[in-house]
Amino acid sequence: MKTVLFPVLGAVAVFAAGVAPSTAGDRYADRPPVMVSPDLSAPWVLQLGHAPGILRQERQVVQQQRRLRPAQPDQVQTAAVQPPAKRTATRQQINPIYLPQEVDYDGGQKPGTIVIDTTQNFLYLVEKNGKARRYGVGTGKPGFEWSGTHKITNKREWPDWRPPAQMIKREAAKGRYLPTYLAGGMENPLGARALYLGTTEYRIHGTNQPWTIGGAVSSGCIRMRNEDVVDLYERVNVGTMVEVI
Repeated sequence: MKTVLFPVLGAVAVFAAGVAPSTAGDRYADRPPVMVSPDLSAPWVLQLGHAPGILRQERQVVQQQRRLRPAQPDQVQTAAVQPPAKRTATRQQINPIYLPQEVDYDGGQKPGTIVIDTTQNFLYLVEKNGKARRYGVGTGKPGFEWSGTHKITNKREWPDWRPPAQMIKREAAKGRYLPTYLAGGMENPLGARALYLGTTEYRIHGTNQPWTIGGAVSSGCIRMRNEDVVDLYERVNVGTMVEVI
């Protein structure tokens, strides 16, 4: 009878070389966890979150990391040779005249009243002693202008948005399809705060397009920069009189 030695000798050679043979269970063994740098994970973490507080915290972390990270030599060289035109913002900057400021005011309304001038695109919060706090606003585009007097009937932080059916239909005719509902957050066109006017569908609200402030841009609502509408929100209460002229 012949004895076959080749397989046995092969196995001995493998163990002699210090290499353990694979088993069927190896493919199911736990693998060490994959470690992802915070610098790499932050961008997609920002895209996942919709809660404004989470977004702000994540962005602060990313900004802090960028400030602490030393610039690489090739980055410094690229910045030095880059033409100034390419470093400028592509979006229009807000005119400083529309930033909040104290002004003289003699409109005759009692202190605490909000007056919105849709011609000059200013919102005035009337104060005592002939003064007012003035903010820049975006107002109704041609065909959507209106005037009237209403009271603030509700206040919301990071409001949800439910576009009116008429707006959805109108925008769809232009090839722009709006959602029937959008939760509050950074992507929401109502911005950080909303003050609801009477029983109308109009609001004084923030915007995620601050460069539009000072123009006739809305479907009738009054837009403010997010930081400005937050400031106004804290200064007025439900029941405040609002005059749109």
